Amino acid sequence: MASSSIIGKLDAEIECKSNADKIWPSIRDFIKVYNDAFPPGTYTSVQALEGDGVHPGSPIEIAKEKIEIVDDEERIYGFSSIGGDLLKYYKSFKASVQVFANKDDEGSLLKWNCEYEKLSEDVPDPTLVKQFAIQGFKHLDQYSLTT
Repeated sequence: MASSSIIGKLDAEIECKSNADKIWPSIRDFIKVYNDAFPPGTYTSVQALEGDGVHPGSPIEIAKEKIEIVDDEERIYGFSSIGGDLLKYYKSFKASVQVFANKDDEGSLLKWNCEYEKLSEDVPDPTLVKQFAIQGFKHLDQYSLTT
């Protein structure tokens, strides 16, 4: 008997030193800044509409994503996986991040979330993807402070 798929969600909040107006362009224009924002080897390449490359040794070495939303007013960026290694484990995977300004305009808060459907009960929750995203936002925060 085939096991049924499992739907799940993960969330994270990331406190940033960069204010919202500073970090949002780095998130929105990730394809343009990743070479400068991330340590060498984090990504082997990033291309619009075709992803190929995540950190060597990661279980996710190839990712192909479709940008679903870029909302400058609400500062929301979201994508869905349309190919690559994630879809070996998940029937669907969508993630988004929203940038919120702190009241004093010092720093910002990022709210990241993902929704996924596992191919089987044996597939773990995508906590490694969550950790990778959090680490990536920390790199973008540092980059944003220096630009």
